[in-house]
Amino acid sequence: MAYPDELLVDGEQVVMHKHPHWKMLVGPVLAFLLIVAAASFLAALVSAQTWALWAWIAIAAVALGLIGWLTVKPLIRWRTTHFVVTTRRVLVREGLIARHGLDIPMSRINSVQFRHTVLERLLGCGTLIIESASDEPLEFTDVPGVERVHALLYQEVADEHD
Repeated sequence: MAYPDELLVDGEQVVMHKHPHWKMLVGPVLAFLLIVAAASFLAALVSAQTWALWAWIAIAAVALGLIGWLTVKPLIRWRTTHFVVTTRRVLVREGLIARHGLDIPMSRINSVQFRHTVLERLLGCGTLIIESASDEPLEFTDVPGVERVHALLYQEVADEHD
């Protein structure tokens, strides 16, 4: 899904648009599987009881609540988080209802760094660190293809300064 062009200024073009790395979804998927397994086990356990219908309703209600909180919410958070590099700035947008945004003009970026652990290297993600004119460096975690993003961002910053 491309970043909306109507949110860009005149002459600005999207160079790269990414969501956080899929590793953010491993926990929610495991939670979903565990909740479904536990709910199925409990439903089978009470099936011989006379009050099984009420127990099934309670189990389903609790399971749906947990799935919404532990699975759907993180999935929506992942889907509505955008890391965008344009020809003029770096944009980060988060949220569905309450939106949060951060823009860093290319001309204000002093340095770009990345780091990743061994596991992150295997998964192809990492942390991108952007030092700008602000007081402290900004860190963006779970950036997919962090080395490519680093190189691309460095190139954009060099082009901006030239």
